[in-house]
Amino acid sequence: MFQKARIKLTAWYLLIIMLVSILFSVVIYSGINRELGRFERSHVIIFRDERLVPPNPPPPVDITKIDTQGLTAARTRLTLTLIFINIGIFWIAGLAGYFLAGRTLRPIKEMVDEQNRFITDASHELRTPLTSLKTSIEVNLRNKNMTLAQAKELIKSNLEDVEYLQTLSDGLIRLAYYQKSDKSMIFEKISIKDILNEAINRIKTVAKENKIKINLKTENLKIEGDKKNLIELFVVIIDNAIKYGRQNSSINISVNEINDKAVIAISDRGIGIDEKDLPYIFDRFYRAEKSRSKKDALGYGLGLSIAKKIVEAHNGLISVKSEKGKGTTFTVTL
Repeated sequence: MFQKARIKLTAWYLLIIMLVSILFSVVIYSGINRELGRFERSHVIIFRDERLVPPNPPPPVDITKIDTQGLTAARTRLTLTLIFINIGIFWIAGLAGYFLAGRTLRPIKEMVDEQNRFITDASHELRTPLTSLKTSIEVNLRNKNMTLAQAKELIKSNLEDVEYLQTLSDGLIRLAYYQKSDKSMIFEKISIKDILNEAINRIKTVAKENKIKINLKTENLKIEGDKKNLIELFVVIIDNAIKYGRQNSSINISVNEINDKAVIAISDRGIGIDEKDLPYIFDRFYRAEKSRSKKDALGYGLGLSIAKKIVEAHNGLISVKSEKGKGTTFTVTL
């Protein structure tokens, strides 16, 4: 589809450029031809005046004919030159137009590819809980002797699937919000320490359940940012560290000022991330296969995608370093 669109756009570029080029060639030819005609007429008049002056004029020679032949040859050379120039412009414009058409369509192609990936990924993630719901309901509808306890168990199981679907839909809505170019954020002077304390308070119950201690060491730095979204950013990262951390371990959070920027490092002592997975962990729906086997590692792989979008909205950077079996460090620079 995009190859056809590229060729069509190139043809339009080429048509416009060649129309302009041919128009200029006609104007140039007309102007030069007009000057040659004026020169031809003035040359003949002057020459005829000079023939009357000498006392012994030379034998008559058809000079006018010779001049006309020279001017005709000049016109022919001019025409050929303009034709060759237009042929050159045609090829150069064609190649340049094809290149520019590719550059012009690239953002559109990336957007369509992103939408296609979204549809594929979302369909895949939705299929599992929906299939589970459908199957359990169909099976139990055939059970004519269903007891109240069995009905309650069915409802409980279905409710879990509904909660998973709600989590997925909420994550997708948030991700779509951060992908909008016209998203509204309220930027103000805020304390990094206050942001991190609020994020820790929101996640401390989960940390306690997993017997993980969170240590915060921070300077009292202030940055320009959106408080609500920055809290969500650090909730996502800390929650991720808890999910894949080991029980009775700790998460260390440090904040330092480097080159007039706040650098926040969040380190865990968990299972780590395989090196082959590191380039993809911020991709939507991506979850390392090892993490899928972890019993409590629920989710759809949207958290880190959301975190990255929040950081980018603040013109910041997020990076990760990990060592398999030893832990992971996320670094956010704002």
